[in-house]
Amino acid sequence: MATQYGDQPTGQGHHGAQRGGAEGNVFSIIAMVLGVIGLIFLPIVFALGGLVMAIIAKAVRHERLATVAIVVSAVGLVGGMVLGAIFASM
Repeated sequence: MATQYGDQPTGQGHHGAQRGGAEGNVFSIIAMVLGVIGLIFLPIVFALGGLVMAIIAKAVRHERLATVAIVVSAVGLVGGMVLGAIFASM
């Protein structure tokens, strides 16, 4: 779409527009899944990987669910390590 002043873009086009829905939060969703898996199984691998992905989603991709993913992955990391220590001492 052009303005009356020539072929200058008006900013209303679809180029560079933020994608809505789950497409724009792919890293955050994967990070949350890894955080939950890390709570149950190998927290150092899965939850830490989820935490790294969530930080990338927040800092680089500016995803809306990145903060939630950071919290879920951090809880998965700490909770998984605590559960592992409890089961290891039995």
